[in-house]
Amino acid sequence: PFHKLVDRVSEQLVVTSDPAGMIQALAGFFTYFVILAENGFLPSTLVGIRVNWDNKYINDLEDSYGQQWTYEQRKIVEFTCHTAFFVSIVIVQWADLIICKTRRNSVFQQGMKNKILIFGLFEETALAAFLSYCPGMDVALRMYPLKPNWWFCAFPYSLLIFFYDEIRKLILRRSPGGDCGPKLLQ
Repeated sequence: PFHKLVDRVSEQLVVTSDPAGMIQALAGFFTYFVILAENGFLPSTLVGIRVNWDNKYINDLEDSYGQQWTYEQRKIVEFTCHTAFFVSIVIVQWADLIICKTRRNSVFQQGMKNKILIFGLFEETALAAFLSYCPGMDVALRMYPLKPNWWFCAFPYSLLIFFYDEIRKLILRRSPGGDCGPKLLQ
């Protein structure tokens, strides 16, 4: 059993978080590549571009459509991608927070009555929006404003985490004490 003074992270927590963590990373990278592609850098052209991308003296780096990019323009796109990666993680963390409410019960059975949890969801989203859109963040944290549609890139991944966990909990409830139980509880 978990002992709050000795055990900081249990093995069960690590194993349970594994699929969700991989999906979260996938959401961040998907958003990253969407932004680069929308700006002309298709994924196929990104392999091996780092040396030229980071070279301050190359001010005519060509993208997939033949547009030329200065060093400063490339860095703005890169830092915008970093901001979007952060926002994507915040969005998929919504599902992560909601699924952690119960180990076996569905969220639909449990409900969303915890006002502090609901406030936390809004607060973390407001903080992400503040960090993205507040003037001066480009200098202080190198975080740039995002187009509204870039916020939605991570939504399918958030839903995937949620439904993955709901199915896991359904299997646990349908076969208590079964062979799958211990592995799915981890």
